[in-house]
Amino acid sequence: MGSEGPPAATTTTVHVTGFKKFHGVSENPTETIVNNLTEYMNKKTLPKCLIIGSCTVLETAGQGALVPLYQILQSALTVPKDSQSESSNSNRIIWLHFGVNSGATRFAIENQAFNEANFRCPDEMGWKPQKVPIVPSDGEISRTRQTSLPVVEITNSLAQKGYDVMVSDDAGRFVCNYVYYHSLRFAEQNGIKSLFVHVPLFTTINEETQMQFAASLLEVLASIC
Repeated sequence: MGSEGPPAATTTTVHVTGFKKFHGVSENPTETIVNNLTEYMNKKTLPKCLIIGSCTVLETAGQGALVPLYQILQSALTVPKDSQSESSNSNRIIWLHFGVNSGATRFAIENQAFNEANFRCPDEMGWKPQKVPIVPSDGEISRTRQTSLPVVEITNSLAQKGYDVMVSDDAGRFVCNYVYYHSLRFAEQNGIKSLFVHVPLFTTINEETQMQFAASLLEVLASIC
């Protein structure tokens, strides 16, 4: 009736995770990226519509990562009482997961995860599942879950900024894929969004460039979502 006022401005809250070291990778670049991301973004001046909700470094272990992962996934859904009157559409939640691909030469935006754990080596807790479903109730190991985010648009935007980046349909079958599958499943059930990004080692793409990439990715997510 003209008394509602302007609609609430839409904000995008991004919760970020990375991983600790694991077999063959003594220094995981995603641990550095995640630990330094908030300070790095604050120096750049965050876009008004972007909020970094949390930055968490997970154990590089399937079961070891799940408890903290679900704790922070669930906590992100907790709405403060003073915000309950606002439209749920005014704050979009994205889970952004970083993992390293030690053999990669460029960044990869992962489109999907498979319901399959087939670890090439034991994780950091000694677990080495072989061709088993991540969530048995979801069915066969060939089952996939896709992100609802526009990966092609995101990738093209980052490429236009000068980054060597690609769309990937295979996040592997190790801990990265394991975490991504759980995150995508949770996101689908709770009306939020999830994205996984693989990065190379710092010896392939240096730390400053990777920090710039992470910052650009956050800005792209805030602009298109």
